[in-house]
Amino acid sequence: MAKQHSPRFLQLVADAKSRIRECTVADVRAQQQAQTSFVLIDVREESEYAAGHIPGAIHISKGVLERDIEAKVPDPQTPLILYCGGGFRSALAADALQKMGYTNVLSMDGGWRAWTEAGLPTEK
Repeated sequence: MAKQHSPRFLQLVADAKSRIRECTVADVRAQQQAQTSFVLIDVREESEYAAGHIPGAIHISKGVLERDIEAKVPDPQTPLILYCGGGFRSALAADALQKMGYTNVLSMDGGWRAWTEAGLPTEK
């Protein structure tokens, strides 16, 4: 069952989504299979990442993303794809990174939930 989010949170997410670009799970999988160069970032909590994540993803939780991104991805033109549990936190994170000057940021719509529902590969 999907988590019920508060109206103010959903409004904040909708505002962020008006400024960011999103991609689908299929888009991400196609880029992986084509071996396209991009950095896949899991912005969920550490416990969520440890329980399972998309192969090749690095973990930078949303709570420390702005603080730690430049050390892990110093070039603001690097293609980035962010994901979370359902696509809301990653939208907020993508908006923040764009404000920091990152120019090639996507948020994966549907997040981890859509990825696993599609039966795509995961790892621990």
